[in-house]
Amino acid sequence: MTSYDLKRILAEELARNVPGDAGKRRTKFDYVLPGFRERIHPSGRKSYVLQRTMGGKQRLITIGDAAILTERIAKDVARRLILRIELGQNPADKKQRAKKTPTYASFLRHYWEVAAPTWKPSTLEIHDIYRRTHLEHAFAGKFIDEIRHADAVRWHATLTRSAGPGAANRAMEILKAMFGKAEAWGYLPEHSNPFRGVKRNKGRKIERFLSKAEMARLGEALSQHRADKPNEVAVISLLALTGCRRGEILNLTWGEVQGRKLKLIDSKTGSRIIWLGEEAKAILDGFPRSKKHERVFRFDILPVSKIEGFWRMLRVEAGIEDVRLHDLRHNYASLAARSSETLPIIGSLLGHSNVRTTARYAHLDDAYLRETVESVGTEIKSQLFET
Repeated sequence: MTSYDLKRILAEELARNVPGDAGKRRTKFDYVLPGFRERIHPSGRKSYVLQRTMGGKQRLITIGDAAILTERIAKDVARRLILRIELGQNPADKKQRAKKTPTYASFLRHYWEVAAPTWKPSTLEIHDIYRRTHLEHAFAGKFIDEIRHADAVRWHATLTRSAGPGAANRAMEILKAMFGKAEAWGYLPEHSNPFRGVKRNKGRKIERFLSKAEMARLGEALSQHRADKPNEVAVISLLALTGCRRGEILNLTWGEVQGRKLKLIDSKTGSRIIWLGEEAKAILDGFPRSKKHERVFRFDILPVSKIEGFWRMLRVEAGIEDVRLHDLRHNYASLAARSSETLPIIGSLLGHSNVRTTARYAHLDDAYLRETVESVGTEIKSQLFET
């Protein structure tokens, strides 16, 4: 082979990889599959494309790079695309919508970044748990405008069966607020929130009280753990003695402990004062004071998880398995009502802003009502049939 022949062969091979003039792009048509093309770029890179008419306009759909796809695979994809187009689908729609409408997963992340800094620490802690366990994979692969009311109803029903009615309601409220923001921020049209109108599960009626015997067993169980779990015992005891909400005690700082009262800066209903009895004050006096901004009760894991775990164990030991932690607050209100306190006074003790909310807590338990009926009946009998 002469040097001339070698140069000629080399030029032919280079021409295959760098076709045409520099800076120009060529297209190689396929006459068997109409619209299918091999596009050759100035750099020598090749790609497969499909040109079709959609909605009265010529559209060019890039199938893929020839360095990754073989021509046979690219043609198979092109045939499937042609079939979908003939059925009235536009493969470019989803790609175009992705530029304007976020997916459920991406909007969930965006919503969390914007909304989370405005939540209270206790709210953020609970919401993060719900996000990990129930929300992150709720509508995987869907754009937010693809989620319909029927999808929301089915999701809520499924979660109710798997996680319970209360958890399903809480998770739904988070998503309802999130999609409300999607409307407000212009990602969705007005009145399109798919969770609007989804019926909440009915909660169980709050009528659980602790009898004197149950309170005694609870006190005994608490005393057995006073040495090994002082923080947990103190929190449960204060909830029973003050009627406070769980978060109000768990998030209590030393700056809010002021002698015989707790001056809460930001409770559920805003700032409020909680007066302490001698027993409650003694519990707090038993802990060494620290800086004003530091929490009174410190835990090595999330406080809510720690207390809930301890309460589950404690109620088994006390034989009160059906009693929720929040029932201690209800029990406190019931005892106040038995003492003939008025609804406004009870509402002030519990930190209610609406007297109707207080009325929900101030029912008397059946055992106390039976005792009252017997007492009243005996008195009436003595007067009515007195001889």
